[in-house]
Amino acid sequence: MLQIAYIRENKEQLIKGLNKRFYPNADAVIEAVLEKDQQRRNTQAALDEVLAAANVAAREIGSLIKEGKKEQAENAKKQSADLKNKSKDLSIELRQWETELTQLLYNIPNIPHPTVPEGRTAEDNEVMYQYGKLLELFPGALPHWELIEKYDIIDFSLGNKITGAGFPVYKGKGAKLQRALINFFLDEAYQAGYLEIQPPIVINEESGYGTGQLPDKEGQMYHITEEKLYLIPTAEVPITNLYRDVILREDQLPIKNTGYTPCFRREAGSWGAHVRGLNRLHQFDKVEIVQIQHPEKSYAALEEMAVHIRQLLEKLELPYRVVKLCGGDLGFTSAMTYDMEVYSAAQKKWLEVSSVSNFETYQANRLKLRFKDSKNQTRLLHTLNGSALALPRIVAAILENNQSQEGIILPKVLWPYTGFEKIS
Repeated sequence: MLQIAYIRENKEQLIKGLNKRFYPNADAVIEAVLEKDQQRRNTQAALDEVLAAANVAAREIGSLIKEGKKEQAENAKKQSADLKNKSKDLSIELRQWETELTQLLYNIPNIPHPTVPEGRTAEDNEVMYQYGKLLELFPGALPHWELIEKYDIIDFSLGNKITGAGFPVYKGKGAKLQRALINFFLDEAYQAGYLEIQPPIVINEESGYGTGQLPDKEGQMYHITEEKLYLIPTAEVPITNLYRDVILREDQLPIKNTGYTPCFRREAGSWGAHVRGLNRLHQFDKVEIVQIQHPEKSYAALEEMAVHIRQLLEKLELPYRVVKLCGGDLGFTSAMTYDMEVYSAAQKKWLEVSSVSNFETYQANRLKLRFKDSKNQTRLLHTLNGSALALPRIVAAILENNQSQEGIILPKVLWPYTGFEKIS
């Protein structure tokens, strides 16, 4: 959530940033925010004035009683009671303005970093770097959804029977490959200095609002209605919320956490004939990395996180590219995002397997996540997160790119984790 002081002081810059996102009616929305803020401030000033007058009246009552001026004391008591009632009304009005202002702020996305490319859709994203050769497979090579049937390692029909479409069952070497990838990613994150966290996979509304899933992505999350709880879309949400309402010391920074969780996404309206196999699921496994950073060091941290994810892909021997998202394709809460995409040789297309983002103070403002700087001033921190990595499309690319006439030869880095070198 943007800070109201920032909006007041940077109105034109803010509108320019929102226009870069193609955010509708940016001028009108910001004017509505500033008008609501002014009403809130006017009410606060009126309340302060009434409370000050009430304090004066309360002191006068005691003096008048001591002086034996009973009639004047009674009048002062009446005036004090009137002021108290007025302060109650103004307090209610103030809370109303604050609630309405907060709801407006919740619906304004983050402002893109100045280096974010112009553009409306994914086609306008900027390719920053590409690694590895694009493979050419042998005649008769299969896409992953046929390979998993051939080797009987993932079963979509069983998942459909148990739950529904988008909930696959992993079995045999397919299940072991999942576990191997999770352990590999967690071990690599540990080596990079991340503390492993095993968080809950169900969150409350406060957590959803804290990291920006609510109200923006409410329709994309599975909702447990009676308890008002949600299944997590990513481990970023519970891990970042560990630091909600926390004030850190500067010498505690950076905070670096990693965690494995299953993730749940309704993906409402996103299914079609072009979506097959592991390309899009309702439930999937992912290892996340999260950083809580000093504001002056967060963009260096973003680059560091991107390098970490790139190294994972290189160790898995997968061709990949790094894409900087344009303004129109940027996530609601992000100021800058890199997507990592692997090349699927059988599908002959790029598959997104990770996003790494800097949210600057956007989440921290919602979370009230702050630190005391060297001058003992309280400031908002920057939050960052990245997928390191999401498994489904990684598995799809490994299966497709490593298939041979003798079976699927797994990347060497996974052999100690799987206990086997080949799926056949």
